[in-house]
Amino acid sequence: MTRIFTTNCTPGDPCPHRQKPQSAAAPQALVGGKPVDVVIIGGGIMGLSTALHAARFGFAVQVLEAGEIGQGASGLNGGQVIPGLKYDPEWLLEHFGPERGEILVNFAASTADAVFELIRDEKLAVPFVRNGWIQAAHTETALKAAVNRDRQWRNRGADVRLLSQTEIAALTGAQGYLGGWLDRRAGVIDPLAYTSELARIASAAGVKIAEHQKVVRLDKNAGLWRISTEGGAELQAKTVILATNAYTGDLLPGLAETIVPLRSFQIATAPLPADLAAGILPEGQAVSDSRRILVYYRKSADGRLVLGGRGRMAQPTSEGDWAHLERALLRLYPGLSGVGIEKRWFGRVAMTPDHLPHIHEPEQGLMAVVGCQGRGVGLMTALGERIAGYLASGDARQLPFPVSPIRPIPFHVFRQVGVAATIAWYRTLDALER
Repeated sequence: MTRIFTTNCTPGDPCPHRQKPQSAAAPQALVGGKPVDVVIIGGGIMGLSTALHAARFGFAVQVLEAGEIGQGASGLNGGQVIPGLKYDPEWLLEHFGPERGEILVNFAASTADAVFELIRDEKLAVPFVRNGWIQAAHTETALKAAVNRDRQWRNRGADVRLLSQTEIAALTGAQGYLGGWLDRRAGVIDPLAYTSELARIASAAGVKIAEHQKVVRLDKNAGLWRISTEGGAELQAKTVILATNAYTGDLLPGLAETIVPLRSFQIATAPLPADLAAGILPEGQAVSDSRRILVYYRKSADGRLVLGGRGRMAQPTSEGDWAHLERALLRLYPGLSGVGIEKRWFGRVAMTPDHLPHIHEPEQGLMAVVGCQGRGVGLMTALGERIAGYLASGDARQLPFPVSPIRPIPFHVFRQVGVAATIAWYRTLDALER
């Protein structure tokens, strides 16, 4: 279980600050007896979005969640809803060709819309602000990259613009930026509320959701999958979808070795005093900076400043493991030195070597999706609908990303050691650039 550290909770104890909203779907029993159409392993945004849309296509769907809904990255992320991928349109067109590249660009441009339209159309009880996302530049090199990105997206009619040093200072209230880029298609949400509301509407659509059901074995016999849980339950399904992302284990051989799960740490201040709050993100944008080890931040619905970034690779053991984020907070906002940090938490982010999501279909009726790259809220919401469309039609054109074979990263067992060393080196370089 992911631990939450706050001033009101001791490490390892259940934390009242992360309780699921009242609207969350109640845990349900497993479907017994006859086979279901689809079993989805993982009750995060990807799994729940796929389940919701598959149910609306008429499929009988069972979701199995090893923990509780919202306990993983889907409920613990930074709440930033950012369209696009790590790559800009011209790169995608160059690497995937004009036809597939154009599909990817259009899909990437739509991912934030998928979230905010779902909130609007389904009347989800999710606090949100859709005033954009700022990519803040702290070097001249980063500014040049922002100019290039702005040109590519403006040429496609996106609601984006460059920010001067004066403008970014006014929009963020932060120190140290030379300028930046504003993408008004983006926004912020409460991620736990969003995940819980997805579970609620999926349940209302007929999806069965069972928590505390860790799947330990998959077998196929006579065209049906047999799914065995740690508690001894067994189900049968025509199709199984693994939506475990950064929490992927050894259920599907080789899959966990295709990703590097990094830990993303976050802190939240006490509610900001009115005089300070007025000058910090006054229009409510999300922000990510241009550092090699970036930090990202937003204001929460209850008036806190929430800031996150990469944490140590090992399991955190004390509040000191979040000290690097507190230093970043005060570097950006020295005026917050007297405001306490009330909440600290962490979750996992799945990174792939090519920084793109991967869709795998190792055999008929078995699919897996991994690799959010830190943009999972919009990406997984939109991709879940496409996966459901593929299940309903069998048409691979429903999938924006090509289906790829499972290719474990060479020497994966040493990869995290290398990543930890790289993070430490990048932190040093970032410090030298200040």
